[in-house]
Amino acid sequence: MAKVLPFKGIRPTVEKCSKIAALPYDVYNREEAKVVVSANPDSFLAIDRAETSFPDDVDTYDERVYVKAHDLLWDKINKGDFVTEDKKVYYIYELIMDGRSQTGIVACASIDDYVNNIIKKHENTRADKEVDRIKHVTACEAQTGPIFLAYRSNDTINEVVNRIKKTPALYDFVAEDGITHKAWIIDDSSDIERIENAFAGMDSIYIADGHHRCASACKVGLKKREENPSYTGDEEFNYFLSVLFPDDQLMIMDYNRVVKDLNGLSSEEFKKEIDKVFDTVKTSDEAIKPSVKGEMSMYLDGKWTLLKVKDAFTSDDPIKGLDVSILQNEILNPVLGIEDPKTDKRIDFVGGIRGLKELERRCSNDCVLAFAMYPTDI
Repeated sequence: MAKVLPFKGIRPTVEKCSKIAALPYDVYNREEAKVVVSANPDSFLAIDRAETSFPDDVDTYDERVYVKAHDLLWDKINKGDFVTEDKKVYYIYELIMDGRSQTGIVACASIDDYVNNIIKKHENTRADKEVDRIKHVTACEAQTGPIFLAYRSNDTINEVVNRIKKTPALYDFVAEDGITHKAWIIDDSSDIERIENAFAGMDSIYIADGHHRCASACKVGLKKREENPSYTGDEEFNYFLSVLFPDDQLMIMDYNRVVKDLNGLSSEEFKKEIDKVFDTVKTSDEAIKPSVKGEMSMYLDGKWTLLKVKDAFTSDDPIKGLDVSILQNEILNPVLGIEDPKTDKRIDFVGGIRGLKELERRCSNDCVLAFAMYPTDI
């Protein structure tokens, strides 16, 4: 039984919305974040990445950074850039990219559901990233970024969403990256009750993205419980901001790998190791995007090679059979010595939205090898 509740949201004014709206804090490095905030001081990134207000010699995790985040947020709220809902509501949030739409419910999910594994995780978290968001949430006294959750599509929720989407949107704008954002408020008490009950009938919800934010929000809530032994469970710290999308509208993008060295091997020696696990489909000077499960593209020495996993290394196991697992278990760990990709500084990850040119750029900058992956199926 999942607890997904309406809440009194603090949201941008309609006039300010398109200026304040920002991509998630963790898609930028520090230099990129500074460029965005410099061009648009209203961007919420100024709050989510408050180190952009300081010289580069001030550490990203300096305590002053978190104090600044608090001050920037509450200054904007106090001066009227944000409004606070006068009752608990749900929101509908639609994104449209390249003509493809996905629509979710913005709500508050329960830290108890996270602890009790009703909210399912698929990714381990890194302590340093958790600490950053714990400090940010604590200092701001607010949850500033939603966790991206997925649920099995539900007819009741779909009916409410589709009906309300036929009315004028509260927000409707196209961001600089070409993605359209729309939002509506669900404030009718009967609709709210129907949605809450529909979620209550679900035994599983899944984290699609935001594992670190989710873990951090839960740790903040559990700490506040310790500090308030008479808590009732209704306090806001028992919940975290989420946007929940139905599974039939989701598309997982590729999550690619770049590696900083060949672990002492020459390119030819490394290619021989690759040939043990993969068949070569073709090579090219131009980027090659894998088109089916079992394929991945390798970029090395300025050349792209499309690889196909040999039958001997495939598996029906839902985890071992993932392309990313085969790459990790057969190449990254035994050949390149990357035992734990979550902590090893010799490997980095590049979201598919950045395109394959970003892999080429990294290999001309701080890396020597890249793997472009076929996206995991929902």
